[in-house]
Amino acid sequence: MTNSKRLTWSLAAIGLIVVSLLGWWWQHREPAGKTDVTAGNARASTAAAPGGPVPVEVARAEARDLSDDAIAVGSLRARQGVTVRPEVGGRIVKLGFADGQTVRRGQLLVQMDDALVQAQLAQAQAQRDIARTTLERNQELVAQNFVTQSVVDQAQANLKVAEAQVALARATAERLRIVAPFDGQAGIRAVNVGDVVKDGADIVSLTDASSVYVDFSLPERYAPRLKLRQPVEVSFDALPRQHFTALVEALEPQVSADGRAILARGRIANEAGLLRPGMFARVRVVLSERPGAILVPEEAIVPFAGKELLVKVIDGPNGPRSQRVEVKTGLRRDGRVELVGAPIAAGDRVVTAGHGRLVRADGLPLQLVELARAAPAAPGSAPASAPRGAAAQKAAHAEPAPIAG
Repeated sequence: MTNSKRLTWSLAAIGLIVVSLLGWWWQHREPAGKTDVTAGNARASTAAAPGGPVPVEVARAEARDLSDDAIAVGSLRARQGVTVRPEVGGRIVKLGFADGQTVRRGQLLVQMDDALVQAQLAQAQAQRDIARTTLERNQELVAQNFVTQSVVDQAQANLKVAEAQVALARATAERLRIVAPFDGQAGIRAVNVGDVVKDGADIVSLTDASSVYVDFSLPERYAPRLKLRQPVEVSFDALPRQHFTALVEALEPQVSADGRAILARGRIANEAGLLRPGMFARVRVVLSERPGAILVPEEAIVPFAGKELLVKVIDGPNGPRSQRVEVKTGLRRDGRVELVGAPIAAGDRVVTAGHGRLVRADGLPLQLVELARAAPAAPGSAPASAPRGAAAQKAAHAEPAPIAG
């Protein structure tokens, strides 16, 4: 009985093993037609295998005139501008201007009530005349030895005091009469005839905007490159599509400790009167011009081993091949970067995607890939867009088409 049980268990174990093997084979069998797909994938992988042409995207270097410039924001200031205020308080009896009127230098703007001061001036003038007459009489008497010289000296002192009183009254009267200090345009007055104002109260603003100043700040690194009489381009949000030229007239000798910036002031002619003090300005300072600079797409620059490289496409006997070039970059404009002193000319082709193997060796064969562009969308439909990626990723979604070198 013992041998029969062992034989039964052995046969059961063998049966389970056979059933498991059959199940595994059924699950992992290859369906019909898959062999062809596998073979196609093998051929596709062979194209990208080491030794085969490397699919890459290319672009051409171009020459363009560049300008090294700095952008800043600023504000306008009037060439001359004051707020008219009285030095002494009093009642306004006359206004010699209208709101917004152009006034001339010396024109009466405000007349304060000066009746009391004029009376004091008349009194001082009368006392001066008496002092002068007394002095003249005493000078005649001293010549006849009727008075001493001390009497004459006292009369001269009294005359000087009287003349000082006249000057004081006249100066007080002048302070009650406010005139324009320069040619300009009056603003909107803050007072009316009959108002009693205190000393220092605002009456009206006076602005000379025949030319305006634009004040702007630039980072301290630009300080050595800013010069007097240097032209700058100025634009305003309030005046779109209009550009003005200012000349730098002054530079602040100290760098601001708050923002580490240097303050500059330019002057703009304003004969047409379009510019007003306080306007927001955008300033563009051209520091240098670079005609014929060579530009390539930013994607062409690859950092490698502490250097910046790009891969240039050269024509070989068997087709296009790669050539590594170490470069130094300069200005960047609109997704393109300037090459400084690199052996790249306008029209040369550079690799913009697919650098993987190319930055480690020269002379690799290349397959230049150009993706088919989408057809124009129908009117009213949303435009289709595809993200830009590496050439190998694009080749997985689109059929690469070789282009002639």
